[in-house]
Amino acid sequence: MVGPEARYDPICIFPDHGRYSVMSRHRPAHTHSRRRHRKRRSFIRWIGVAMYSAASLTGTHAATAKAVDSFKTKKASSEQFSFEDDSWASSSTPRADPPPSESTLQYPWRSSIVTTTFWIGEKPSANNPVPNRKSCWDPRWAQNYGGTDPPKREDRLGTFIPRDFTPQQNPFYIALPYNDMTSKGHKPEAEQLIPWFKKDFQSPTRSVCKGRWIAIRRGTRTCYAQWEDAGPFRTDHAGYVFGDERPAPNLNKGAGLDVSPAVRDFLGMDDTDVTDWKFVEFADVPAGPWSAFGDNNTFVINRRAAAEKAQVALAAKEASAQAAAVD
Repeated sequence: MVGPEARYDPICIFPDHGRYSVMSRHRPAHTHSRRRHRKRRSFIRWIGVAMYSAASLTGTHAATAKAVDSFKTKKASSEQFSFEDDSWASSSTPRADPPPSESTLQYPWRSSIVTTTFWIGEKPSANNPVPNRKSCWDPRWAQNYGGTDPPKREDRLGTFIPRDFTPQQNPFYIALPYNDMTSKGHKPEAEQLIPWFKKDFQSPTRSVCKGRWIAIRRGTRTCYAQWEDAGPFRTDHAGYVFGDERPAPNLNKGAGLDVSPAVRDFLGMDDTDVTDWKFVEFADVPAGPWSAFGDNNTFVINRRAAAEKAQVALAAKEASAQAAAVD
């Protein structure tokens, strides 16, 4: 979707390297016939409306696809994309454009939550009795990610990904202490407790929590990540995750949220820190480093779908042109 400066009149919208510029409305200095001017203006309006419609079809995030793809191909450097860099500062809070629709669910912040760092492939320890080779919803979590997500900052790039490999899933992930699934399907209370259950339900054997987006806030910075595991320690604390309860006491100072190294680094956290968090609808998630990588990443899935749709449309157009040439 186009930015706020380009919402007023589709005739003025022209893309310029991922941004939008406004075409001058003044008539040309030289003389044209009225008919020619009307044709030209009609053609420009048609082009503008077509571009505006195409942007709308791909949703809130289509306008950022080119910028994010460019981000992926740039040479990684810790100076360019480190959490101290202001290049992502404008993406650390939700955009005012477009405003949330009436149907968009709004969720409350859970404030002052002890937050610990965990990572895919983490080995068992005294404060982490369960290894993270697999998650509650993915028995091959580490394999599907591409390996162990290194927790040490020196083993990571400034683009918030491992230095030694490109992750095949979103490096911005979290865990909350609730699992909506059992070996027989969804837990009996899941439909009543989970606000988006009916909207996102696809199958009795598929979690409606896995992949859900949340916002994590520390100070003036806000990060976005996907829910990919259950914990810390518990998988049944629905009263905290979906209600008003506080996290239960545990060995990690009563931690109620686990975050990945990428989230930690973006927020400038210590390995154990205090943050706020809340659920968010995908429509309210701005582009940022969390939108660049991962087969499970909603941004990536949407970009691939849009590219495939464009290829199909181009093939159909070429076929039509060839048929017309034969006739």
